[in-house]
Formats: sequence, structure tokens, C-alpha cells
Amino acid sequence: MTFKNGEYLENNVHTRWAEERLGIRIRYNWTIPDFNDAYSNKLRIELAKGNMPDIVTARERDVIQDMIDSGQFMEVGPLFDQYASPVWKKAMQEDPSVWDPYQRDGKSYAIPILDFGYATDPLLWIRQDWLDKLKLPIPRTIGELSKVMEAFANEDPDGNGKKDTYGLTIAFRTTPSTWMGDSSWIFGAFGTVPRQWNKAENGGLAYGSVQPEAKEALRVMKMWVQKGYIPKESERFNETQAADLFVSGRAGIIAGPYWMFGWPLPGLTVHSPKAVVTPIRLPSGPSGQIGRRGTLPINGAILINKKMKHPEIFFAYQNYLFDHYATSTGEFAHGFAKDYDWTTVNGVLTKDAALIPGGFIRAATYTLTFDGARIPSKVIKEIPVEIASVLLSQADASRKERFTGPPTPTMKTKWELLLKLEQETFQQILFHDGSEGDFDAFVSKWKQYGGGQITKETNDWLSGK
Repeated sequence: MTFKNGEYLENNVHTRWAEERLGIRIRYNWTIPDFNDAYSNKLRIELAKGNMPDIVTARERDVIQDMIDSGQFMEVGPLFDQYASPVWKKAMQEDPSVWDPYQRDGKSYAIPILDFGYATDPLLWIRQDWLDKLKLPIPRTIGELSKVMEAFANEDPDGNGKKDTYGLTIAFRTTPSTWMGDSSWIFGAFGTVPRQWNKAENGGLAYGSVQPEAKEALRVMKMWVQKGYIPKESERFNETQAADLFVSGRAGIIAGPYWMFGWPLPGLTVHSPKAVVTPIRLPSGPSGQIGRRGTLPINGAILINKKMKHPEIFFAYQNYLFDHYATSTGEFAHGFAKDYDWTTVNGVLTKDAALIPGGFIRAATYTLTFDGARIPSKVIKEIPVEIASVLLSQADASRKERFTGPPTPTMKTKWELLLKLEQETFQQILFHDGSEGDFDAFVSKWKQYGGGQITKETNDWLSGK
């Protein structure tokens, strides 16, 4: 969060609005910068003390599950049915599976925080000016993409006379399937999406990272790393570091969501004023397949303390945001707050940050649910037409997580170990001297160390859903 006009967390345009419009005063028990999971760790400490506030919102799935399991929070299903506005209820009905992770024995103990559809579905952002300079067509297949990356890495597309550019930048510190610098689409070109449960041919659930198709994707990616198309440092890149390589003008392609046009891609012109970035469709694999990580329209959850005497107060707050901010009506027709995320100059509406007194502030981040209120299907109004046409032209390529339930019994004890085994194996194969045989050994260990039992449990959940 950033503030201006001397404002701070408990005294700002949002808290004043809540008190003046709704008669609700918002106070915080504590705050903490969220570096290295500090927020989740602090929540767990306070949870153990039983020191929870009336309302808790969190994004990280594991800590939400810990809070539910603590027994300190209300069943929220009946409250939602009684107090939620028709607009909020209709938005929630767009994908009822968003409730699944927070249920116990058919009862809901957290309210999903809705997000726009396709919020982190990746598309490819490519340097169109590099393609033009090297007289290359937009790549449509993995094979064509490989040729483009070779040229980007070896033919001096930035014209500085140095061999200091790469074809593709990825974030591979923790997972191949991530929100910026994503590489799930490479696996998708071979028929699987890693780090999630996908629909199997028999209609059941299959974990994407242990399928034979993942082995083929790793083989191709390893070749790209060895040839210098992907930097070896990608092993340690998080999402912003992967983006920094692109924004600094050293990489020609990055995969990420539609909203990258607003951040961080505009920073590229600081380094390369004549740079032109174009969103393109994901390339198909050898068998014509296309796939990418799909996005469930959810961005965390709201939990209500059993000690809260009047939970209807929170619903009055969130209902108003859904009824007006999510629908861009009334006082929120132009944005969240005048002179923060929009203003008028000589009677003309503008969202130009340079014209807003004191600069642009996304005041919606001050709200209790991170973004005010979002209706998943309203995403289209947020995307420029030329980007939406690319994204939605491959809507069928989105592969959403198919296991949306709470952690299974074996997941609670084995999942962290299996994720670590997976990540270390993939990194060893891609960036070190690992071989395809290491993938086969990983799959065997994955099944032996609990993956086989978890596969059974996830499919039992599916059959009983």
C-alpha cells in the first residue's frame, strides 16, 4: 500500500468513506510487511494465542485452512444466505466451486474473495520491434518459437553489439506454474499443466507434474537453457525478477496475465523508448495441443471470528462495495475515489497519473478484501480490446485446478515434502546435470512417498462431490 496527503492505514480516503457512508469504523489489531510469508507466520502465532480480530482476510491457502481447523471462526454459509446482497450472491454463483476449499462436512467456514476471471492466465508478451528488426513472423508453434528465441539470443536484436539478450525469461524459483514469468504453457503444449490436478482421460483427476507429457516439456526446456535462450539464473528468479529481465530490455518474451500492460511492462520504455510489446497467442506443441494454467476466480478468503457480536456489519460493508464498486455505479462510476485513481481537468474525466493531484493511488487496496469487490465475469471491461481478443481466442486452453476441496488427510502430512521433491527434481533437470531418468525416478518416489494415496483421496473427493 502507498499513501498520500498524510494518510495512513486507519485514516485514509477509504476508512473515512466507511465511517461517513456506512457508520463503520475500521481498526487494525496489528500490521506487518508481508515479506517471506511474514503475514501468514504472524497469523499462525496469533491463532495459537486465540488472539484473532473480528474479521480476518488472507490469501495463502494453507494458513486459511489452519484458521478453519482452529475452530475459532463461524460457519458462514447461513450468514451469507441471510445477509449477502443479490449482486454478491449472483457473482458467487458464477463458479460455485470457489466455496469448496473452505468446507467441512458440507458447512462453509470462510467466504471466498472473488477475483476477475482469467486473472493470472498467461499469454505471451513479445518484443514486436525485435521481430520486425530480424524479419521474423509471430511464432505459432513451439518449433517456430524456438527459432525466434534463437534469433533473440544470438542476432543482437537490441543493436548494442553485445551478446546479452535472451529469448525467454521465466520465474522458476518455486514453481513452473506462476502468475508472472509462467512456464505452464510450455508443458501445456505437450498435453499437461504442472503443479495442479487436471482432468484425466478416464474422467478422474491426475496430477500434472508426474505425467509423461511433463517429461517431454522438461526435455525441450532443458535444450533452451543449454542453448542460452533461457538464462540459467531463472532457477533463482521470482516473478518480479523474471519480469525485470524483460523490462530492462534483455529478454524478448515473457508469459504473464493480461494486466501486465499496466504493470510492469510500461517500464520497458524507460530503457528502450522505441520498444513495442505485443501480446500473442500461445504456441501449439508437436501434436497441436495448447494449454495453460487456468485461473479460479478467487483471491483468498474472509473469516469471521465466533466472538464477533454483529457479523452483519461486515456484510453491510461488503454488500455496498459489490452493489456499487463492482458494478461501477453511483459514486464509484469512474473509480474508487476522485483525486486518487481518477480526477477531472477542466470538467473532463482522466485517469492519467500525471494529472491526478499528488499522483495515482489505487485506493481500492485499502479495502478489507484487497480489491474492493470483483465480479468474475466483469473482467472484460478491464482489458483493452486488442489484449482481450488474444486472451479469449484461446479460452479453451485454460486448464483450471480440478481439485478444489480442502486438503486430504495425506496432503496434510505429505504434500509439502512432495512439492519440494518436485521442485528440486525439475530444477536439477533444467539447470544442472539432471537427466530424463531423474524424472522417472521422481515419479516413482512421488507415488511411493504419498502421491499415490493422495491421487486416490482426490478422486474419492471428486466422486463424492
